[in-house]
Amino acid sequence: MNDRVPPTAPVPLATLLRHPALGLQQVAGARETDTPVYFVHTSEMEDPVPYLLGGELLLSAGVHCPEAAGAGTYWDRYVARTVQAGAAALGFGIAPVHDTVPRALVEACDRHGLPLVEVPRQTTFTAVASAVWDAIAERRHVELRRVTEAQQSLATAAARPHPVPAVLRQLGQHLGAWTALFGPDGAELAAAGPRPPREARTALGGLVARLRSGPSSAAGRATGAAGEELQLTAYGLGGPAGPEDRRLALGVCAPRRDGSDGAIVGVAVVLLSLLTARRVVAAEAERTAALVRLMLGAEPARVAGLLSRSLEQSGAVSEGPERVGVVSERPERVGAVSERPERVGAVSEGPERVGAVEDPEGGGLWTVVRGRRRGRVRDDGPLATAAFAAGLGTPLVDLDGDALCALVPGEGRIRAQPGWTLGVGAPVPAAELARGDADAIRALRRAVAERVPLVRHRPARAGGVASLVDPDEAGAHGRALLAPLDGAPVLLETLRVWLSLHGGWDRTAVALEVHRNTVRQRIARVEALLEVDLGDADVRMELWFALKWA
Repeated sequence: MNDRVPPTAPVPLATLLRHPALGLQQVAGARETDTPVYFVHTSEMEDPVPYLLGGELLLSAGVHCPEAAGAGTYWDRYVARTVQAGAAALGFGIAPVHDTVPRALVEACDRHGLPLVEVPRQTTFTAVASAVWDAIAERRHVELRRVTEAQQSLATAAARPHPVPAVLRQLGQHLGAWTALFGPDGAELAAAGPRPPREARTALGGLVARLRSGPSSAAGRATGAAGEELQLTAYGLGGPAGPEDRRLALGVCAPRRDGSDGAIVGVAVVLLSLLTARRVVAAEAERTAALVRLMLGAEPARVAGLLSRSLEQSGAVSEGPERVGVVSERPERVGAVSERPERVGAVSEGPERVGAVEDPEGGGLWTVVRGRRRGRVRDDGPLATAAFAAGLGTPLVDLDGDALCALVPGEGRIRAQPGWTLGVGAPVPAAELARGDADAIRALRRAVAERVPLVRHRPARAGGVASLVDPDEAGAHGRALLAPLDGAPVLLETLRVWLSLHGGWDRTAVALEVHRNTVRQRIARVEALLEVDLGDADVRMELWFALKWA
């Protein structure tokens, strides 16, 4: 079939052979059940080639070749020219010229591999054509519905917390294929679906290497584990900023390639291009991690390594030893971590709304999110940061192994993330990010202890019992009461967590990541130093207020 054929949904020849009203029967030629038929054309010309595009079911009653002329090389030449034109099959009508299919025609079709279908006397060529058009319309409707459903499921996957792996999974399910995202160096970053043999993956990697800068594609073939043919296709992912951002590629390894597959893959390419543009580049991930750590008060020297790798990956510096300078201007007192704990709020498994935004030019409010990975599944690839950025609604994500830290500006929505336990601090000004970080850490400890996906720290309500006490006098009383614990921050934090979890030994141990006997030993040491009985509810209440006031 040549390039002039429009993209029509074909009908397998076997579908027509099974049509009960037609009574068609294949009498010669290749017996492939999936021979595609794109058109129906009736011709009684001796040479049909000038009138065929390719992919047709050519119908003829043999008027151009009377029975007496059927011997010799006539039918062989006719079949050879029909095959040359790219016809899918030949339908031969019984009557009015021939009572049976000429033997020479049967032998010629067997010789050239052209499917020969006998059209019975009672079946008109118009009925055959009508059946083909009806079947094509039905298949087209099915394909459009398939593309629509795939587009909806791919778009839904792109809106999930981990969009890139979700899109790859959905694409693989719709195509029955193995799908993979490849990095700039050809490394496999993420994949979904049945994994093909190494040779097929290597061949697909070779296609990725052949892609030009900007959106492009390349196709090839490979052999599967059972000897079947596999269709390989690589697609370059382009970004909105230009060809220089096209550093990733989508690879598809499928056992077949249907007409609607291209449209489905096209939707996935657009979504993956949008999801992977800029943020998934390793350099960008390093820069955002460095920025998050600096905003939370890390020493510049401790993040210089991240910035150095970021510059090297982005090409901003040449290879070899380079110096990265970090300029830090600090106010005299940047919000230090407050030793006064705020009341930890209720557990929330749904979305949480961050407080209202103040003047953006003045920094506004920020919410610190701390996280800890649950289970054994790990995703430390360069796509993990982008996944959390999409899920949390902020590009400021620092993903370090099993630990996560993110800064959410403005009025964002913080949702539980699959596979992670999150602690969310209360919104704070930029100058008090350290306090917000401490709140988030405490919320995370409670979430871990209570085995819930998300806990948000809630500040003490105005007008509570604490408002009845003079702050200065309360602070002096708290510091005096806790003075025996000065210089023992581990005991102070253990006491704080233990009281916040209502004296639960196991939950405190989980939150602090220590053995419960260690918690018991620390609490016993606190009792001895403070000379109190922590089994007394009044004592526990007084110490809780002292921790808040001190």
